[in-house]
Amino acid sequence: MAKGELTKFILTGVVGGAVALGGSMIYQQTQGNPITNSTNTAHVQTVKTSVSTSTTQAVKKVSNAVVSVLNYQQSSNSGDIYDSIFGNSNNSQSQASSGPASEGSGVIYKKDGNTAYIVTNNHVIEGNTSLEVLMAGGQRVKATVVGADSYTDLAVLKIDAKYVKTVATFADSSKLTIGEPTIAVGSPLGSQFANTATEGIVSAINRQVSMTNSENQNVNINAIQTDASINPGNSGGALINIEGQVIGITQSKLTTTEDGSTTVEGMGFAIPSNDVVNIIAKLEKDGKVIRPALGITMYDLANFNTDDLAKLKLPESVTGGVVVNSVQSGMPAAEGGLKQGDVITKIGDTTITSSTDLQSALYKYSVGDTLSITYYRDGKAHTASLKLNKSSSDLKNPTKSSSNP
Repeated sequence: MAKGELTKFILTGVVGGAVALGGSMIYQQTQGNPITNSTNTAHVQTVKTSVSTSTTQAVKKVSNAVVSVLNYQQSSNSGDIYDSIFGNSNNSQSQASSGPASEGSGVIYKKDGNTAYIVTNNHVIEGNTSLEVLMAGGQRVKATVVGADSYTDLAVLKIDAKYVKTVATFADSSKLTIGEPTIAVGSPLGSQFANTATEGIVSAINRQVSMTNSENQNVNINAIQTDASINPGNSGGALINIEGQVIGITQSKLTTTEDGSTTVEGMGFAIPSNDVVNIIAKLEKDGKVIRPALGITMYDLANFNTDDLAKLKLPESVTGGVVVNSVQSGMPAAEGGLKQGDVITKIGDTTITSSTDLQSALYKYSVGDTLSITYYRDGKAHTASLKLNKSSSDLKNPTKSSSNP
């Protein structure tokens, strides 16, 4: 279970834990009175309707490319924390040995000869000793990890392409319109409900979703928000547009406010397809993502009150940006002359209004590149040229109070 600064998120795959493995479902039957005619005999009329809409066509295009990802883990003599939370403490060992420890979803996006590639969430495959993929046609196929990135919560798997006939197409997520239709396709509650489709709209774009990943890093995802129903097991599945193109990979949902006082419905989040395409290309090539680093901790300018803003002496025209909290010696920001209290407003030609914007802009560069950075100090604008000769592995441990790129 991951935790953001203001809200509580439940990851909808492995971490959510509610993929009900080895559990039971309770259904309530409803029964009404049969319709009868004058002779007290039920009269039944069979009607066949052929329905074809933009929604049915969109689902048809992608459904065979959406799979269930089954995460098998080594048996343990004692249950973990999630076993006790979800009532499985008495049979955790038998669960691990007889079936998958957890399930999520995935999307087949590429077929190359005898190999097919699947994108899913990193948290769906975490802790596995082996992986299987349940195809839309019902076949079970062994899967291996090509690469994974805990920071973006993305992973790439490969399988034998024998049963793959359909691959998904990615849309340009920068062209999304708030209010346009969306459809989530995945396996809520696991493979028992594989290829479930739920419909909604794009509720918002560029939503900052903050959480802590498995490596205790503060992660800010620039997410698509949708009100299409998202449930545990949907993680790694497809969020598609009305043309059947993938606009995002489903990643998390908001369930309650931080203090638990308010229950939230209809707030699901997906990693935008443009970010997905960028990351999976690197995972295919290197098996990991090597990111450049500036060597700063920072706070969003939007979080400062008027008294603190006055101390920064910013022009009235500057309403967004990030405030440098600390600078790590020997890193590009320090070498470029940045100091505590500087307010960064641009990376290259990209306007920076938040830490999420800065990270997204920075991570479009590679180690070895040079970038220009615009910042304000004592009310005056400055531009510095930074050589990105350090990677995220050179950073000191990030703090929980500020972002550290």
